[in-house]
Amino acid sequence: MPPMAASSKVAGGSSLLSSLFAYNALPDHQDLDWMISNAKFTADTGTDFYDRNLTSRRYALVGVAFSSIFSCSCIIAGIITLANHGVMGVTYMHMQLMYSSGAQLNLPGGILSLAFDLIITLCTESIGFVHGISLRSALASESRLRFNTNLRLLTAAHGWCNPNGALLNSISVVLLIISYSSASLLVCLDFELKLSATDEGVALAGLPLLVLGVALLLQVMIALSGMRAAKILTWSSSPFDLTAALVHHTQLTPVTVRCMRCVSALEVYGDPARPSETQPSAWHAHPSIRKVVIFLWGIVAACTGWAALVMYVWHKYAGTPTVASSYALTTQTWSFIPNIYNLINHIQYDIPGIGIQCWLLVFGNVAVVQGPLTLGLHCSELIANVIRDESQWRCATRNNGLKTAMNPVKSTFTHPICLVLFVAKPFLHWMFGLSFFVDHIAEDGQIGELTVGMWTAQIWNLCIALFIFASFFTFVALRRPRGPQPAAYGHVQTLANLVDEWSPVMWWGHKEDGIPYCHAGTSDHPLPDVKMDCVYAGSGAKSLAPLS
Repeated sequence: MPPMAASSKVAGGSSLLSSLFAYNALPDHQDLDWMISNAKFTADTGTDFYDRNLTSRRYALVGVAFSSIFSCSCIIAGIITLANHGVMGVTYMHMQLMYSSGAQLNLPGGILSLAFDLIITLCTESIGFVHGISLRSALASESRLRFNTNLRLLTAAHGWCNPNGALLNSISVVLLIISYSSASLLVCLDFELKLSATDEGVALAGLPLLVLGVALLLQVMIALSGMRAAKILTWSSSPFDLTAALVHHTQLTPVTVRCMRCVSALEVYGDPARPSETQPSAWHAHPSIRKVVIFLWGIVAACTGWAALVMYVWHKYAGTPTVASSYALTTQTWSFIPNIYNLINHIQYDIPGIGIQCWLLVFGNVAVVQGPLTLGLHCSELIANVIRDESQWRCATRNNGLKTAMNPVKSTFTHPICLVLFVAKPFLHWMFGLSFFVDHIAEDGQIGELTVGMWTAQIWNLCIALFIFASFFTFVALRRPRGPQPAAYGHVQTLANLVDEWSPVMWWGHKEDGIPYCHAGTSDHPLPDVKMDCVYAGSGAKSLAPLS
């Protein structure tokens, strides 16, 4: 439907009324007066009805451009390293090791690994924003969009050839896992033999650097192809801009008689309702959140089992040089960053083969173990963003009101849950790199052999961090908002039902007394609180059956 000018409200009313009849999405018990009032509501929306948020688009494209530059830099550096030193070659970084209490620690290498994890998080978040917006638009065009936030890589549009379809989404999952797995393999030790002494420092392995660059670049290409294939109505991450856009383009029809029905009451028969003192949690409102929380606790259980298995293997083979160290797990050997000379409790095994075959086996080992962590952190975005959407909606009953516009960068760093997730992603991946360590020591730019080590103390550290992370997100998902304002959690149909008057800043509350039903909705000025002893429905709901 072409955009409507603000001056064409009356002229566009009849065509919009016809479109409402054609849509046939309204309940049968609504009368003609209500439909006319609803058509007038839709007709009163002009081109400023929602924010297309081209600023978010610019932010996203800048992030994608940075990701492209970083990925191309990794590819070029990896190719140069492979050309100069071969498949097992490294690039020396001139960063010396550090000593602490007589132990030699690879602290510079740990900091470098954390920096790479942080950069990868920035790149994948930028790519993910573009991919999420295009997927959301593709689902809306298929009339399958239910929530503003979806499981981005586990929700697909129709069509195998669709850039937002199941095939390329599956490839994106693999590429995301490979990106973080490459970061775990990037940093290694290098011993430079010189005439007077041997320099011990940090180096970057060439092949993992190349693989990281290729994985990020392919994700950029998939995201850009999805952006070109989808008709994006708005780049805003705000559920209100999205809902307004869908209503404006007649892809969504408000049912304002459900002005007191929350998202979990969609299947409840009967529209009138009394206000409730508490609202359902995100766990009950969004079916996918239950799966995410269960998956997070599955990761915690798997990590605990992994630590127990490592301790069992160490106890069975303790002191065997090629399998387990001779140092027991005690408070003296427990540390956050492991000693590079293996003065801690650990097990290890050698990777057979040479050259590319050896690297393939290493990548497979790391990806299989790190994959669930990567997928779990990705799925946690759903909880963080759904709670962010609900927090924005609940501002409508506060003094300053609800601002419909949302800056995606600002919301990441100002909303506590989004900030926790943004920090947790690189940190937990870095902790995994400390736990599942690939011992690839190089001499004069060449890696001799690859050995996988599992440090028991660091695995338990990771378990504790994952337990805290899962507990926090479980608490957030189970928390029930207080107050009579119906919870929406970014559900677009619920928001369309609850918002009956759109403006850049909105307040929600009691709007109209009536017999037998009152009406609650939104306005561009503060509204009184709803009356807890009244029954609420739409302003045109007088002909509805009484509430049983």
